[in-house]
Amino acid sequence: MTLRLLTILGLSLSLVMFTGCDDDDTENEIAAGEAAAGEAAAGEAAAGEAAAGEAAAGEAAAGEAAAGEAAAGEAAAGEAAAGEAAAGEAAAGEAAAGEEATEKNIVETAIDNGSFTTLVAAVEAAGLVDVLTGEGPFTVLAPNDEAFAALPEGTVEALVEDAQNGGTQLAEILTMHVVVGAAVMSGDLTDGQIVTTENGDLTVAISAEGTVTFSNGNVTATVIAADVEASNGVIHVIDSVIVPAAEEPAEKNIVETAVDNGSFETLVAAVTAADLAETLSGEGPFTVLAPNDEAFAALPAGTVDSLLEDAQNGGTQLADILMLHVVVGAAVMSGDLTDGQVVATGNGDLTVAISGEGVVTFSNGNTTATVIGADVSASNGVIHVIDSVLLPATEE
Repeated sequence: MTLRLLTILGLSLSLVMFTGCDDDDTENEIAAGEAAAGEAAAGEAAAGEAAAGEAAAGEAAAGEAAAGEAAAGEAAAGEAAAGEAAAGEAAAGEAAAGEEATEKNIVETAIDNGSFTTLVAAVEAAGLVDVLTGEGPFTVLAPNDEAFAALPEGTVEALVEDAQNGGTQLAEILTMHVVVGAAVMSGDLTDGQIVTTENGDLTVAISAEGTVTFSNGNVTATVIAADVEASNGVIHVIDSVIVPAAEEPAEKNIVETAVDNGSFETLVAAVTAADLAETLSGEGPFTVLAPNDEAFAALPAGTVDSLLEDAQNGGTQLADILMLHVVVGAAVMSGDLTDGQVVATGNGDLTVAISGEGVVTFSNGNTTATVIGADVSASNGVIHVIDSVLLPATEE
């Protein structure tokens, strides 16, 4: 019993001791664990703080980089905007310069050029300034000063004086250099083109080398500077003044032609005395076989004087003779005549004979006259000069 109790007590004591030892170790282990945990936590905290620091530094760096990029972007955008603005201003400046370059009209442009002193003076003298400063559009072929200087001496002065006295010669010349209603650029021209000016047509010729000329058939002018633009058209500088072809003098009638010829003094006096001048100055047409002065002189002495006196006294002998020399209603040219042809005159028929040599004669059976000058044209017919006076046959 006692032994058993002692054993139990020993076991209890051992248990207590063992238990006591376990509590101390556990406490130590716990303390060590807590210490390790503390150190770990501290480490983690330090690491966290370090990471947070690095993150903050990274974010700060990223922020600074982003701010730098943003600033760079803003600077680039500013430079681009400035460039666009400068380009816009340059374009606006060029446009303004272009507008300034073409804001002057044809006349102002010619004045400013300095090579058209004579042309400008001529335009003013001819009263064309208001026209050429108008709306247009116009194409002006502008002769330079050298072109006007090449005209015969005194021509320009005479034209200006004529214009100042109300004449139109200068205006007619100048308007042959003006196309109204179109600004025709050189690139619009073609070889053989007909350009209508205010005073006639001009023909364009373009050589293989590209040289452009304008011609009215009388004068040909070469373009030496093309496409000078103005606000109301275009100027092409030319090296010659285009002068209209000289008009042929108006053709004179049968009587005027006979008077001017100088070889028909007796015939004219006879026509006047027989009161036929008005008839032969009329519309016609007439064919007149005109005896020259030698033909009348070949008549018997006193014949002409007697005939003139008879006419002055109301007689018809002179008129009858003269009308034998007149075909009324036709202007018969020598080429229209044939051998043996019968031509009816105002006082009987004449027979035509043409020799092998081409000599033409007219005969009434009483007198034969040879043509010594054919086809003298007049406004109302034709004259053939003959060497004899045709006399009616004497009545039996």
